[in-house]
Amino acid sequence: MQHRTLKQVILALSSVFVFSAAQAASVHFCYEAGTECAPANWGDLAEEFHLCKDGLSQSPINLYRAREARVPSLKVDYKATPLTIKNNGHTAQVNYASGSTLTVGDKKYRLLQFHFHTPSEHLKDGRAYPLEAHMVHVDDYGNLAVLGLFLKEGDHTNAFLKPIFDNIPKTEGEVEVAGVDVNVANLLPREREYYSYSGSLTTPPCSEGVTWMVLEDAVTVSKAQIEQFRAIFEGNARPDQPLNGRKIKRSDD
Repeated sequence: MQHRTLKQVILALSSVFVFSAAQAASVHFCYEAGTECAPANWGDLAEEFHLCKDGLSQSPINLYRAREARVPSLKVDYKATPLTIKNNGHTAQVNYASGSTLTVGDKKYRLLQFHFHTPSEHLKDGRAYPLEAHMVHVDDYGNLAVLGLFLKEGDHTNAFLKPIFDNIPKTEGEVEVAGVDVNVANLLPREREYYSYSGSLTTPPCSEGVTWMVLEDAVTVSKAQIEQFRAIFEGNARPDQPLNGRKIKRSDD
């Protein structure tokens, strides 16, 4: 992926991850299998989407046969941010105020936003989870890093997700939840072992060169919360993509 300025990346991600609102409006993609806009056809929707079919390092993937390795530890330094939720037609996205970072070894990334997919886009040993959260970061050179988190069904309501899922706009648009701040660090599991590989964005234009870190431990959400999200986004997960010889690393401690 070519280097871009931080300002360019932030502006791009404020719409549908990496292309402008005008482009998103003119080039429609969807998740319904068998339709012209389905994931299998994304690469044919626009010239700038060609990596969706031609790319050799695409995401998501099935996380299996991972090689244990001494990958860098994750240092999360997320702050609270005012809760503004955007329904961009494909997911619910919470944009983050500046000042929150993720450090991976000697690399520091700024947190831009987090959003959700159902079912999970990544598979773990061939198994999908009900939901997956993606925390999208960028460094000073425009390189992207995404922290993935599996969400599994449990008996109790997830307190962090409640104000978010309760206020997702049912149609495209944005809502500010007055007087509510959230810190996505409170969604993360205590243990931070993770899978790491080089991949892409999971939506058009499927840009490659994205550093992926998918946490091994899943976080619990209630059945009602899963249904609440799916009532708005029935399914927004890209199918898993071929590894094409890529290596998957997994924390060894």
